[in-house]
Amino acid sequence: MNGILVSLQQMVRPLLGALRDLAPILVVIVVFQTLVLQQPIPNLGGMIVGFLCVLVGLALFVQGLESALFPIGENLARAFAYKGSVFWLLLFSFLLGFGTTVAEPALIAIAGKAADIAASASLIDSDQAARGSYANGLRLSVALSVGLAILIGVIRILRGWPLPWLIVGGYLLIEIMTPFAPEEIIGIAYDAGGVTTSTITVPLVAALGVGLASSIEGRNPVLDGFGLIALASLLPMVFVMIYGLVVLG
Repeated sequence: MNGILVSLQQMVRPLLGALRDLAPILVVIVVFQTLVLQQPIPNLGGMIVGFLCVLVGLALFVQGLESALFPIGENLARAFAYKGSVFWLLLFSFLLGFGTTVAEPALIAIAGKAADIAASASLIDSDQAARGSYANGLRLSVALSVGLAILIGVIRILRGWPLPWLIVGGYLLIEIMTPFAPEEIIGIAYDAGGVTTSTITVPLVAALGVGLASSIEGRNPVLDGFGLIALASLLPMVFVMIYGLVVLG
């Protein structure tokens, strides 16, 4: 009997946590729909079903992060640290950033939309091949930049470099490049930094940084383990502007 109660608690706890996280969004929607717009909620039954799907999905996603992705990232980082092979650690870091980004659905959608707009503005040819080439170039540019960002972030943890130096230096480079980049690519470049922070990349990369910092003597997981995501959001801006200079410049 106690075992059943424990199992039920383990099942209900993630759902309650997800409900707590979604409650502010639900309250805002209901208040504005009923009090500000003073209109009934359209398709109430469908919205309730959709909300329940989101609730269960969010609970499962958080549980999956805690049970699988975070432990995987931390264990891999510790294993590489104990193995003492810097080459394999750096190669893994680069491929992790590249692989999780190149397949990111949000990046695929943004790259495709950017290609359509570039074709409509006569910046590239309007045929399907030209659009596909432009979109794939954007995707590869962002993926390469994220892979390089994770690699640099791992080197920072190994060497103990201060994170603010890299962040400030990176944004100074962005400010210097912006006036020289084609106007048509600047907005895409700035948005590319946010597109890279996907639901798979973020937990894996964060766990990689924390696990690596925890395994190296003299490193603080709180001070040194975080910051990889900041670099992964910064370098795509630089690489996409470089891509724009090459393709559109």
